[in-house]
Formats: sequence, structure tokens, C-alpha cells
Amino acid sequence: MAPILEVRNLSHTYSIGTPFEHKALENISFAVERGEFIGVIGHTGSGKSTLMQHLNGLLKPEAGEILLDGVDIWANKKLTRQSRFRVGLVFQYPEYQLFEETVYKDIAFGPKNMGLKSAEVDRRVREAAKLVGLTDEQLEVSPFDLSGGQKRRVAIAGVIAMEPEVLVLDEPTAGLDPEGREEVLSNIEAYRRSKNATIMMVSHSMNDVARLADRLLVMNDATLAMEGTPEQVFTRAQELVDMGLDIPEITKLFLQLKKLGLLVEPVYTMDQAVDALRELREGNADA
Repeated sequence: MAPILEVRNLSHTYSIGTPFEHKALENISFAVERGEFIGVIGHTGSGKSTLMQHLNGLLKPEAGEILLDGVDIWANKKLTRQSRFRVGLVFQYPEYQLFEETVYKDIAFGPKNMGLKSAEVDRRVREAAKLVGLTDEQLEVSPFDLSGGQKRRVAIAGVIAMEPEVLVLDEPTAGLDPEGREEVLSNIEAYRRSKNATIMMVSHSMNDVARLADRLLVMNDATLAMEGTPEQVFTRAQELVDMGLDIPEITKLFLQLKKLGLLVEPVYTMDQAVDALRELREGNADA
């Protein structure tokens, strides 16, 4: 079976032939399996957002292919249009794109554009709202009367109401307080579980991607510099730091403990840290 999403030799240059010409992506290749949670990390300007906008046909490759279920999304106009429903893209600060009179109408906008019948639109709106924790009462209010975190959830609901097989999110928790961040991340995980959806999430929070992602893509200067599980990537902590990236706080702590002479290996989640410290304590007790 083909991967749900495959990027082959993708390159993209902005403003070709002008003084502002800029290489944003250079020969990027990777594959994503159905149901995977992929974290995408990289410093500002590394090409992350440009990559995300290629995945559902918002940007056309200068070179290379985007394959959805093994088929090039640019093979014809119909496939390109379908890909924009099958691969849902949530931009950074998506609440700035809310515009309808009520929350219900905002969430319904995408399903209506798909040409669905009213009953199906209604089902999707209410199911998406429930997944992101919005009540029936909130569906009838103006989105502009909601808090920042609630607006973010409305915007995400508007994308997942189209029931995309792949949900692509560009910094979905940017600007939110800790409680709002956890709510949004829980909403994303709930959608993944309910639909066996594939998630691709750009994030600057190493703690979040370490905890949630099955696999990480590390972008650096328009190229794919690393790819692997969180463990494989974060064990190369110094390389990440040299790229201008952060690493999980718990990984920093354990690297420091190792420098101080403790027999510990780098970890990247709190659960791993607890297990490592327990083993260290039991080892000392036996000695």
C-alpha cells in the first residue's frame, strides 16, 4: 500500500529572476504513513511553512512531486482541488481568518464548499465542534465574542469538518497560554484517534513534538537535515543546537547531569526521565 502522503525531490524558489530570488526548498523527499503524527521543526526561514503549503496544492512545486495515495496532486485540476479537501491546512493564527456571523457558519464554510447536502454539513459541523470542545450554545454566537483559545478551536474545527485524511498545522499553539495550548493539542489528538487521520504539525515547542510525534522532520536552510523518531533526533542534541534549534528542557537537564559524571543517557520526555532516575537510584542502592 502506498504511503498516504509522499514528497519526492521537492524544490521551490520564490521570486525567480528578480533581486529577491530565494530558495525556500531544495530536493526534499519523505513519506508519511496513514495515522502517523509527524512533527516538523526548524529555525525561522528554514522552509517549514513553504513545505506545508505544498502539501495540499496551495503552492505548485518548481520541481518534484506531491503524491497523495500514490497519485500526483498536480496530475489534473480535479485532483488538485480534491487534495485541498483531503489534506486540511491550518495556518498559523487561523482565528484571523474567521469571518462569518456565527461559529456554526464559520465551521460550515468548508463542508458547504465541498457540495455536501445540508444534513451532512450539519453532522460534520456538530461533530467537529464536539471534537474541539465547543458547545451547541457556542455554535450560535459570533466567533468574535469568544476568547483567543476558543477562536483557535473554531478555526481548527472549520478544517476538520471537511474530514481531511491528512491534517497539516502550522504552529497551532502559537500565542496561547499553557491551558489553551494543552486544549488545542488534545483536540488535534482527538481528531487523529477518531478518524485515524495523519497529522503533520510545525512547532517550535520541542517538548510538544517530543511528547506527541511518532517521527520528526528537521528543516535547515531549505533542506531536510534530519528525519527519525524523537529519540533518534534528540540524541543528536548538539547538532540541533548548532542549527539554532532548541531541545526539550528535560534533555538539557540530562545532558548536564551526564557532564557532571552521572551515568545517564539523554532522554526527551518526563516519563523517560522518571524511569532513568529510578534506575540510577536502584543502581546506587545495589552498589
